[in-house]
Amino acid sequence: MSDLDTKINQHFAGLAVRKDLTKSLKGNAIVPSYVLEFLLGQHCATDDPDLVEEGVNRVRDILAKHFVQRSQAGLIRSNIKERGRHKVIDKLAVDLNDKAGVYEATFTNLGLKKVPVSSDYIKKHPKLLVGGVWCIVDMVYQASENPDDSPWHIDTLKPIQVSRFDFDEFLKARAAFSTEEWMGLLMQTIGFNPEMLSRRGMLLQLIRLVAFCERNYNLMELGPKGTGKSHIYSEFSPHGILISGGEITMAKLFVNNASGKIGLVGYWDCICFDEFAGKDKRVDKNLVDIMKNYMANKSFSRGIEAMGAEASMVFMGNTKKSVPYMLKHSHFFEQLPDKYIDSAFLDRIHAFAPGWEVSPIRNDLFTNGYGLIVDYLAEILRSLRAKDFGHMFETQFQIDSDITTRDRDGVMKTFAGLMKLIHPSGECTKEEMAELVSFAMECRKRVKDHILRIDETFEPKSFVYRERENGKRQTVLTPEEAQYPSLAAFPKRPEAEDSNREEPEVDLVAAPPPDDTETNDELQAGEHVVVPENSKGYSYQRLFAAHLKGAAKITIRDPYVRQFWQVRNVLELLHVIHSGIPDGEEVEVHLITQSDPKQPEKQDKNLNQVVDTMQGSKVNFTFEYDSDPSFHARSITTDTGWKVTLDRGLDFFQPYDMKALSFGAMSQEERMTRSCEITYLRLDSEAD
Repeated sequence: MSDLDTKINQHFAGLAVRKDLTKSLKGNAIVPSYVLEFLLGQHCATDDPDLVEEGVNRVRDILAKHFVQRSQAGLIRSNIKERGRHKVIDKLAVDLNDKAGVYEATFTNLGLKKVPVSSDYIKKHPKLLVGGVWCIVDMVYQASENPDDSPWHIDTLKPIQVSRFDFDEFLKARAAFSTEEWMGLLMQTIGFNPEMLSRRGMLLQLIRLVAFCERNYNLMELGPKGTGKSHIYSEFSPHGILISGGEITMAKLFVNNASGKIGLVGYWDCICFDEFAGKDKRVDKNLVDIMKNYMANKSFSRGIEAMGAEASMVFMGNTKKSVPYMLKHSHFFEQLPDKYIDSAFLDRIHAFAPGWEVSPIRNDLFTNGYGLIVDYLAEILRSLRAKDFGHMFETQFQIDSDITTRDRDGVMKTFAGLMKLIHPSGECTKEEMAELVSFAMECRKRVKDHILRIDETFEPKSFVYRERENGKRQTVLTPEEAQYPSLAAFPKRPEAEDSNREEPEVDLVAAPPPDDTETNDELQAGEHVVVPENSKGYSYQRLFAAHLKGAAKITIRDPYVRQFWQVRNVLELLHVIHSGIPDGEEVEVHLITQSDPKQPEKQDKNLNQVVDTMQGSKVNFTFEYDSDPSFHARSITTDTGWKVTLDRGLDFFQPYDMKALSFGAMSQEERMTRSCEITYLRLDSEAD
């Protein structure tokens, strides 16, 4: 086990499971992860490998004997009849039979309908009335002389969820983890390997959970297919429901006027509309109107009486165009059904998460480590819904009054949700708080910027906050603004319209990559480029080719060329150098690195393969190992006087599947980046 796994088992004994067990157990069973982890938590909550194996076999046996496969429903019904009783794991939905005055259950997989249910169960578990709940049910078959009576009876019914928890004990356990460790725990809990995700990548996963811990939170995420947008909402919590297809009626969502029964918003903490995008979807304009009122005021009415609810709403959909294309030609909402491209509706969205920044799901993203039982975390997050964290940042920061009330509400709710997830005690450093404030403002700014593109009556606003201690201003930009400033500057931002406005003090933002066509004479010494987190469009060709052009000797200094992908990075840089060498010329490239203390033979083998493959080409590649323990700085120097300093070396791309048929494996500009800083210096006497 890793150090983090050991710590998780130490402080959450009995509440942690190995996440690869969930994946291996699921197999063909169409059952949510929280159902499997409920069983794993009962039988496999240990780090003893023998007990884990024994527990897994026991859970497999339980699923084999009690989980209802639809194809075997007839056989299971027969077994219940012959034996008289049998426990089943199935999803139950309950309706009230008005005429008979009784509650009746429908078993999703078992195929039974109108099975009587005691009203005591309904009082304890009202969600049985809407959408259905997975349960362990002890079924009894008892024939009756009255043919109108159902022979099927429910002896006991137990929803599959954590029944109790101690919040103070949870906070005590959380205090034992650093922020980085805790974010890693959360990633492993939802099934991802934290080592494969950047800090921002983790935030993009965590914002999907805000709807479970923040009341009436409205989130939209649009992005490419295959990034796991709906996984959290279908598998994570028994308190959320996923609606596929994006189409739903007012009666089912809000209230049925005929029966007076409240809809999904009255029973679920989070309602996710999957596949929300799609121009061909039919949309009821009246539904859009009632949703606007609910998203703004937490209440709704269908002409009888006003009702309130706390359900958060999440809208997930796929985009078909690239980010720069949408910036240049339209807006980020272009794939939504026309009736939802309504500025009043969109202004109710608290945050727009950039789904295009989330890595596509692949095997190496999943974890084999330990995480909390998802249902345990789901109960913790549900208890946090009653707490107000929205104003906590005001002790350190102040949002400028230029933004609207809805902008401020969106920022505060996103900030509050992330604080609850990462810092549930409410305690964090000033720097950690600033990170969440900036991220929350960015997600709300993305909403506002693209409303401006569809409704000219909305006025541009600056998203700025100040440090209370010294008054220092921080202007928040979205990553796409920093990367594509000319495309994103439509409509014009308020800073561009007011020349007398005070120049904001901002942190370094991403400079546009240098143009490949530049020559050495045109390049400027001292240029500093910040490559932003989770961006595309950066490559060795754009960042280095012009500075390496014309060199006869190039030295790469990087102590961490150890793993396979790091050696591959060197090979890709050699390809860039090779493509710029005129016929008849050669360049010597020498790598200085350090030996891998864990796998030196493998590292040596990979580097020698690069030496071999470059033989006979225009590049003569050599390498050596430097044993100096103080060797940390990374750079590229040339005999033409350039020194390029690299705080991450060449390893500033996020992990990607090098074996898959993916565009990112072929094109560096299609890979997500890690944040890094690059400085171009001149070392020759003339430049000095």
